[in-house]
Amino acid sequence: MSTSTLNNPLSEPCVMVIFGASGDLTKRLLVPSLYNLTCDELLSPNFAVLGTGRSDISNDEFRQSMASEDNGLRAFHTRNSFDEDACEELLSRFYFEPANIDLEGFTKLKETVAKLDEEYQAGGNVLFYFAMAPRFFGSLCENLHKAGFQDGDGWKRIIVEKPFGTDLQSALDLNAEILKYWREDQIYRVDHYLGKETVQNLLTFRFSNGMFEPLWNKHHIDNIQFNVCESVDVKGRGGYYDHSGVLRDMMQNHMFQMLSYICMEPPGSFDADAIRNEKAKVLESVRIYDEAGVAENVVRGQYGPSFDDAGSIDKPGYRGEQDVNPESKTETFAAAKFQIDNLRWQGVPIYLRSGKALWKRGTEIVIEFKKPPESMFKGTEVTQLTSNRLVFHIQPYQGIELLFQAKTPGPTVQLQSVDMAFDYGDAFNASRYTGYEVMIYACSRGDATLFSRGDLVEAAWRIAQPLLDYWAKAPAQDFPNYARNSWGPKAAYELLEKDGRSWFEVVTPDVLEELPMFKDADRLLLNAVILAMQSVSKEAGDVIIQKGDTTEEMYFICRGEVQVLDNKDEVVSELKEGNFFGEIGLLMSTERTATVKAKTSCDLFTLSKSVFGRILRDHPQFADNIMRIAKERYDLSVSMSDLTE
Repeated sequence: MSTSTLNNPLSEPCVMVIFGASGDLTKRLLVPSLYNLTCDELLSPNFAVLGTGRSDISNDEFRQSMASEDNGLRAFHTRNSFDEDACEELLSRFYFEPANIDLEGFTKLKETVAKLDEEYQAGGNVLFYFAMAPRFFGSLCENLHKAGFQDGDGWKRIIVEKPFGTDLQSALDLNAEILKYWREDQIYRVDHYLGKETVQNLLTFRFSNGMFEPLWNKHHIDNIQFNVCESVDVKGRGGYYDHSGVLRDMMQNHMFQMLSYICMEPPGSFDADAIRNEKAKVLESVRIYDEAGVAENVVRGQYGPSFDDAGSIDKPGYRGEQDVNPESKTETFAAAKFQIDNLRWQGVPIYLRSGKALWKRGTEIVIEFKKPPESMFKGTEVTQLTSNRLVFHIQPYQGIELLFQAKTPGPTVQLQSVDMAFDYGDAFNASRYTGYEVMIYACSRGDATLFSRGDLVEAAWRIAQPLLDYWAKAPAQDFPNYARNSWGPKAAYELLEKDGRSWFEVVTPDVLEELPMFKDADRLLLNAVILAMQSVSKEAGDVIIQKGDTTEEMYFICRGEVQVLDNKDEVVSELKEGNFFGEIGLLMSTERTATVKAKTSCDLFTLSKSVFGRILRDHPQFADNIMRIAKERYDLSVSMSDLTE
């Protein structure tokens, strides 16, 4: 049990009825979540689970299926080690009742729930979990009502899975259908993203730290960026994804929810409705675009294939995926600039970006503050100031970073980027949750803070609907417009460049570890290197490295392609986004053995030998490791003086 759970009360007694209990959601997320609550001693002993579906299986068969090593709890648990006793104790409370979605089936189901309620002394409390497609929600609500499930003692609550509608009209219709039989305070629309500790921490960070709230406005913040990168493609879910796309799948729900937490006004209290009222207000203040606004402020993309060294297709593009229309217009990438028309945020651009088959996996929120006047440093070595940034790392790294400038040691005024970092893994000894634990626990206790109210859902769809309408009419003849494992389409960068801004690319340690030189390196060293990397842009045809020159930089390609040329200026290889080159120059001041030229316009990160040497002087414990790597992986004999001179 983690220390963070010691002071928390148990979940309330109830019978949890799962519709769609044999599906992936139940096995991969719901059961592991209940297991985590059991391990952390947060699940009430007066808690039972009744699975239901069309399968005609026994209680024991249901329990065995849920615990399976191939497709059950033993495969999908998130603990560092598996607790057989906790598993057995939890699954002993699992039952199964075959039932069709009709009144007759629900009448029999009600009898089984009543028996379990009496056996577990649940006080009449019933939690219904709709782990099914939204098209069944209306029938489920109607038949639960007609079967009399709202009668008797105790509370009755429904958790509804996303997607809640596929557009504005379907969301309005679904709300009306559900609320015909159940009250709004009985409906819990779940977004498991909000169960993540780092998302929940957005509120507490803002309102429990008095040093930041006075800066949280248009007078001090230049722009806000939300970034959700996925390195995976559609992973065999082409049939589903082709009717969804990244706007429906990610932006309209997860990203708008995070936006509301970052940009909402301070609530009067942490009461659920006080928080949800402010979230609704800020979403209702987001500017709704007409067609011209969508064309000006929104970019969409679709990934193409990747190729092997021989030029053959290595992995298909989106249109080549299974169950995807070969002429599909579905977006796998979107970037948008939004404006919030209220007193706090008027004029501050809010940038959102998300996509599949990108260069890394990572979710970050970047608060970029306004720069101080550079004229203050006239007459010093400082020619350019960088913005202070507050970075919330949501996943897979969970933490908060504050990036700022500090003077480097020496007699003259020179600046370098440094950071103050908080890492959840270092600060708290807690097992990784799926996100659903918090949602199930909160719903059992009647806490609706993390769940969407009907007006919140509708407000989010009103922002997204003009984008869907415009894309439905506009051609997508330039698809695919970005390569697998890249940073997305060029238009996404141009979206910010026309504002005089750029995306703040968060390089994560796992990206650096792809380079042999930093494979398995200490996290402290990787973080120091990431902070020291500087951005530079090159146009097509620009020489980045000239053969014979003695240069001391390593380069990481953010966007674009470069060509490596031999003595005859013939192309011997091409490098794309995500590739490094020039690490030998970082280790030793030697003449470059090839010319590297920009094939397209490129954005690159650079790390200079002088800066890398400073890092090693500050952290001498890493120097021996770097010298060993230089010998093992590059056959270079490097001394400490070579590295730090």
